[in-house]
Amino acid sequence: MLKATLEKWDRLTPHQRQSVDFTLPKWVITQTLVTICEENGLTMKHITELEMMHVIENPNQGTWYSFQLLDPEDDAHSVELMLFKEQFKTHLRELMRNVSIKIKKHTDEAVWIRIAWGSGFSRPNHLKPTYVVHYLQSPYVFVRNLTSKLKPLLMQSLTLSTRHQAIKDANLSGPKLMAIRDLLMKQYQQSFPTNDASPLAKENQPGPIVNEQAEARASRRRMASEAFGKGAVPQLQSAVYKLETKYRDPSNRTMTERDEPFRCVVKYSSSNILESFRHCASAGIASTPVTPLLSSILLKGRNYFVITDNAPAAASQTRQADL
Repeated sequence: MLKATLEKWDRLTPHQRQSVDFTLPKWVITQTLVTICEENGLTMKHITELEMMHVIENPNQGTWYSFQLLDPEDDAHSVELMLFKEQFKTHLRELMRNVSIKIKKHTDEAVWIRIAWGSGFSRPNHLKPTYVVHYLQSPYVFVRNLTSKLKPLLMQSLTLSTRHQAIKDANLSGPKLMAIRDLLMKQYQQSFPTNDASPLAKENQPGPIVNEQAEARASRRRMASEAFGKGAVPQLQSAVYKLETKYRDPSNRTMTERDEPFRCVVKYSSSNILESFRHCASAGIASTPVTPLLSSILLKGRNYFVITDNAPAAASQTRQADL
């Protein structure tokens, strides 16, 4: 992947690119590239270009967190790239003195932002940049590598530069940026529920028992498709459910009379959690109709839920301290 990125970067001569042995260990390749860059007199600006190109071409690294912009102003739909770039940089630099910002528009209309944070007494740290992806004219923002200390600064700059009043956590995260983007922006084949069962071919049915089994299988497949769709689904890797409710058991007064709620967390993990849920429902491993707790991942575009006594499927508005 680095070899292809270096060719697009076009800061090294063909001879210099050919001199890099990509079969060697990573640290050796890194040292070779550092030496070549120093010989060419390249600066930090050039190196951040290379890193940004690599991240854009290979976005499925780290964990991306999603946010939703709220209450757009009347002119929010008219914000275009040049205006957004100018205002975002202006607002963020008013809040943080030493900060390095690089903004680039990708071919799929996504605006990529690379932010290296400093402080009042230190230069920007380019080794731990924050990446932000935003599609103009959409209310969604995707962020990677952002600490709780810097989060308010970024959120304020985003709301002001996009002409919105507020921003909230969308409670959807994962390592695959395109998957969470497709889920939030509904860029996948959706399925709509129907009360009519699919007709079954009745020819060559040996008896009522076989017919009943076939109807049950068809019903499971139909309900699984209604809950998770028929085609390819966004490739999420996890779904988290946090339980906060009162413990109820007449035989256990110690637990029942506690003021603190009973808490536990259930996390499902898979290479493709939605496809796994759909298969379990189709195969009869999971009961059908599919519980709203599972189908809400697609319906609400979230994979983090808090279950309480008053709101059975309410999404939590709190996240971890560090994103």
